Order: sequence, then structure tokens, then C-alpha cells
Amino acid sequence: MITLGEYLIKLLESYDVERVFGIPGVHTVELYRGLANSRIRHHTPRHEQGAGFMADGYARMSGKPGVCFTITGPGLTNIATAMGQAYADSIPMLVISGVNKLKDLGHGNGNLHELPNQSAFASQVSAFSYTITTPDDLPQVMARAFALFEGARPRPVHIEIPVDLMSASADHLPLPRRQILAERPGPAISGIKQAAELCSKAKAPLLIVGGGVKSNIAVVQELAVALDSPVIMTINARGVLSGNHPLAVPASPSLKAVRELIKTADLVVVLGSEIGPTDFDMYVDGNFSIPGTLVRVDIDPVQLQRNITPDLALIGDAVQASKDILSCFDKGDIAPKDRSGASRAEKACAEARTELSPQMNQQINFLQKITTALPGVVIVGDSTQAVYAGNLYFSPDRSLGWFNSATGFGTLGYALPASIGAKLACPERPVVCLTGDGGLQFTLGELGSAIDANTPIIILVWNNNGYQEIKTYMEDNAIVPEGVELTTPDFPAIARAYGLEAEHLHTAVDLPDRLKSALTSGKPTLIQIEEHLFS
Repeated sequence: MITLGEYLIKLLESYDVERVFGIPGVHTVELYRGLANSRIRHHTPRHEQGAGFMADGYARMSGKPGVCFTITGPGLTNIATAMGQAYADSIPMLVISGVNKLKDLGHGNGNLHELPNQSAFASQVSAFSYTITTPDDLPQVMARAFALFEGARPRPVHIEIPVDLMSASADHLPLPRRQILAERPGPAISGIKQAAELCSKAKAPLLIVGGGVKSNIAVVQELAVALDSPVIMTINARGVLSGNHPLAVPASPSLKAVRELIKTADLVVVLGSEIGPTDFDMYVDGNFSIPGTLVRVDIDPVQLQRNITPDLALIGDAVQASKDILSCFDKGDIAPKDRSGASRAEKACAEARTELSPQMNQQINFLQKITTALPGVVIVGDSTQAVYAGNLYFSPDRSLGWFNSATGFGTLGYALPASIGAKLACPERPVVCLTGDGGLQFTLGELGSAIDANTPIIILVWNNNGYQEIKTYMEDNAIVPEGVELTTPDFPAIARAYGLEAEHLHTAVDLPDRLKSALTSGKPTLIQIEEHLFS
């Protein structure tokens, strides 16, 4: 007999799942029965939150959904934080949890790991949550999950399987034929023609691109060049154009200079961005606006009406829309010719940089040193000072080279496990985890996971002995700082205890050599950096 747990593994294999992140428990062991003999690799974090963050980093770099197994109750509540970050950032994640026996659901008898309504809890941080009540449910629900990942706005999906069903017979369930969408649906051709006409007539067009364009950045680059348009990249889209591209604006629309660029554009085309406040109004001053004609393209029709209502709303995939707009006119044959895209981008960048404090400019220089020392590096950030500075003004030298948890849901403890997931997805690229001393202590145990997964990431610990950003905010608002001073351990000593290479950085000038040495070591490496070295 093949059990439903074994069938699940075969089902995941049929969807080309290669890795699963999770911690086995008595409520999930039946899911592991068929795992050892499958093609799927399992990675064990030290906490379910770490499993979710690993899956998140893996999904961002691979383009595939990150898959997690978690136990009932505390396993799901632990991973919910990571699901919340993935939900906010539109990251595909499949969370498969156990739940108590069918006959016990909803009774509140005090069974192990019992929640009153686990599925209702999970539904707050997922596109949908489904409880399997018969083995026949599983293949159809799995198909729904992957249809969402491939054809709609990708967000976490939660499937819970009662523990008594995990060992039930699945002999009668055939493996489905895998249905792969050739491409995501684009907007209606009538809307595309209207957008193309607006682009053709615009004298000062502007592109704003979000995470929805990352699947094919070459098309977006081609559209930008064809329109001679500056390109503002949200944090989840940084690197769509490299920082040295003449049309790139790797600066936040929360800055006055970038907002001025937007105000002077007669046409703004927003591709795959929710226009969220943590990108567009970081300082919460309420002064962001788009006075010109606004075209929005998004695969989520509801999102098209949030934050700013467009003049033209195009429902569909942003990349496909870019292709369709390009097909409406010959390359380089869009009148008028004098759009001055490069000079407009250069002016905005230069003025935006002057808005930043000397401390932030130093931190951006620090980030640029990392990119120079490690070409093609992926910098995975936590909510920490250097990351905040980079979100305001920084561009990696390659696509998918910058992402972090400092926007949207805004979690702490993200960078270390997400870096492990990212490295598993792209072993050929250097991966740097940039985390603060406070944030690292949320998921410090995942140092061991980096060793277990054989992921030679480089962990840079930005140490200011506490929650310095919050302390500064308190002081600026005449609040006596409380709760922001931390006992900071000797991180290199802890890292060495786990088997990592580790050291303290004593002078800023040594950073490039230390990064290069860490890269060639082939082992996970932790480098502690005191804030004052780059402030």
C-alpha cells in the first residue's frame, strides 16, 4: 500500500519540487516515509520560522515555490511570520502542515498542538488554506496551489492534512499529468494598444518597475530603451537595470529628487508594483503623488485599485504586457525622439544622493565595496541600518542581487535563513547575509543550518550593540530610550562553535580582502563589523 504521505512526496516530485524545508515531529513523520527514497532534498532548520525564511530565499532566487513541512499548532504559528513576509512580497511558498485527527477538529478537547481553527489562522497569511478531508482532495488542491504560483499573484498556500489521513491508502490516486503554463496571461489587446499609443505620444515617459517583472528583465530593459525612459526600481526590483545603466534610477521614490522626477513625467507606467508605502512613502509624510497620466499593469486586479487609481488599468502579467507593448511599434521608432531619458535619470540620481546623511552615504559605500569585491553577489538583508540605507539608494550589479525584509511585513531574523535558501538556489553566485546584531539573535541557531546544508554563505554582522535605529527614533522624538540596549555575544566565537570560519573586522580597508578570502574558503564564514567602521 502507498500511503497518502508517500503519495504526497510523489506528487511534489511531479511538480519538480527539489527541496523541502522543515522539522519532523510526531504530527508529520508520515510525510517523511517516502522522502528518503525520493529526489527531494530535505533541509532542517533550528526553528520553523527559519524554514519559512529559507523557503522564501530559495523561491526568490530559483523562481520555484519554496516548500515547507511543519507540525500542527506551534509549528504553524512559528512559520506564520515567514509566511507573512512572503505574502507581503508576493513570494510563492507551499506550507504543508499536520492537523489533529478529523474526528477531533473543532472540539477543543485539548489535544496535543491543538488550535481552535488552524486553517483560519493560516488563511491570514496565505492566498488560501485548505483542510484535506479525504485522500482524493490532495491532487486537486495541489493543482490549485501550483496554478496560483504559475498563473496568478504568487503568495503562500497552506495545506493541512489530518494525522490519521497521512497513513491512509492512496493506492487509487494516479499521479496527474503536469500542466505547465507556457506564459502568464497578458492584458487584453485593446488595453495594450491604448498603452502603446500613450507611450508613443509621451514627451517625458517614466517606468516604475516592481517585483512583478523579475521573471524576464531583458524585456523591461528593451522597453525602457525603446521609450528612452528612466526606470525607477522598487526594492524588490533592484538590479532590473544595473546601477551603471544610463536609464537606471536605483533610488527610492521616498526621496524628494525621485518624486520630482515622477512629477515632471507626463506618462508614468507602473509594471508589477503595488505602489506600497514602505517603498513610496518610507518617511510617512504623505507627499507621494503621480500627477501625470498613470498606466498600471498588475496580475492582481484588486491591487490595481489600491494606493493610486490609474488612468489605464491593465490586468495581466507585467512582463507579457511589456512584450505586447513593444510589439505595437518598431524598435527605436517612437516619436518624439528627444525624451532625454539618460539625463533625467542622471539628474535624479545625483540629487537623490545629496539628500542622504553622511552616515547613510558611508553605508552605501560599504555596500558598493561588497559588490566590487564579489561580482554578481546576492546581498540578502535583514532590518538593519546598512540595509535601510541601501533601500534608499543602492543597486546590485546583477538582477536578483538585492532583497531583504525591511519593507512590507518587515520581519527581523530573515537574512540568515533566507541566505541559506538563496545559496541552495544559486550555488554559483556569492551570497552575503547582511544582518544586525539584534536581528541575528532572532535566528542565531541557523548558523548550524548553514553547515548542515553545506552553503558557503558570507555573514556580515552589522554590530551596534542593540536596536540602534529604534533608539535613534526614540531620541529624535523626545522619548527616553528604553528596551533598545542588548547584551551582544561574541558572534565569531559562536560561529566557530558551529564550525564556521569567523573573525572580527578591525579596519574598513580590510573588507574586500576578507570577503574574497571568505569566498575562496568554501565554508560558511561570519565577519563581525562594528558600525563605527562605516559610519
